[in-house]
Amino acid sequence: MSELAARRGAVTTAKKALFLMFRIGHERYALKATEVAEVLPRLPLKPIAHAPAWVAGIFAHRGVMVPVIDLSALAFGALAQARTSTRLVLVNYQPEPSQESRWLGLVLEQATDTLRCDPADFQPYGLDNRQAPYLGPVREDEQGLMQWIGVADLLTADVRAMLFAPGLIAGEAQ
Repeated sequence: MSELAARRGAVTTAKKALFLMFRIGHERYALKATEVAEVLPRLPLKPIAHAPAWVAGIFAHRGVMVPVIDLSALAFGALAQARTSTRLVLVNYQPEPSQESRWLGLVLEQATDTLRCDPADFQPYGLDNRQAPYLGPVREDEQGLMQWIGVADLLTADVRAMLFAPGLIAGEAQ
């Protein structure tokens, strides 16, 4: 391979990013892999009283209490199917760049595959969906459309305050 061809290949590879793919019903979605901390099997959760129905509960992971949301229930009001491919995905949740990142668990169906592509392949879809700011741009391929989920936009300020109350997170000073 010539030096010029090798450089072109390096430039092409550098623009690509890795995404974790999953489904909600029959629809495909993706999370940027750099936002994913761990992919775990579905685990038992402790429910949180008076939380929105899409807040699945909490669990202890490495000494930290981690709140978990069911993304299917958040987006469409139906709980994720209990399948062997349903995973508990820990993401690094950081709603503001000035805030410290915290773990947030997501119950995701069929979260077993990845995709490497150029993030610019995802394009705005032309709707202003203020009720679901986490729904990002879409990418078209031979299987149809796939939508990018913005982790930082998953929680409203009220839910964020409930799930990440200052001084109530393990390891924080009170």
